[in-house]
Amino acid sequence: MDVVSQYAWIVWIVLILIFITVEMLTLEFTFLMIAIGSLGGLLSGLLGAPWWLQIVIAAALAVILLLFIRPPLLRVLKRGADPARSNVDALLGLEGQAVSVVTSIGGQVRLANGETWTARSAAITERRDIEPGERVLVTAIDGATAVVVPAERN
Repeated sequence: MDVVSQYAWIVWIVLILIFITVEMLTLEFTFLMIAIGSLGGLLSGLLGAPWWLQIVIAAALAVILLLFIRPPLLRVLKRGADPARSNVDALLGLEGQAVSVVTSIGGQVRLANGETWTARSAAITERRDIEPGERVLVTAIDGATAVVVPAERN
């Protein structure tokens, strides 16, 4: 056991480097907190703590950081996130106009963003076709097909 105590600092440094590397790949702060816990284990070992106490200190520090520091840190970082929707989420609720007759099987619509999509009427639509020129509202995206309903008339 003397060998373990004598070379524990090398193990701690290797663990810290591994955790930092994984953190750079994931960017979730989980492995950063574990790396800081490992740093606590390294420091306690340099101060003369036995190997089992180093492990306990590293684990306790990592758990405390994961439970009490990581959540507020994530909230602060996501506070300034871009609220704009993108991709398929940006299409939901978008209005458009039927280019060809839209049935429950198919059709085409031109959306307000200028894109032309294949479309079909939603199941909630009363069983009628949506005529060309009629305004529609996108309720869902099913693969490459926009699921639409007639838009309310103003």
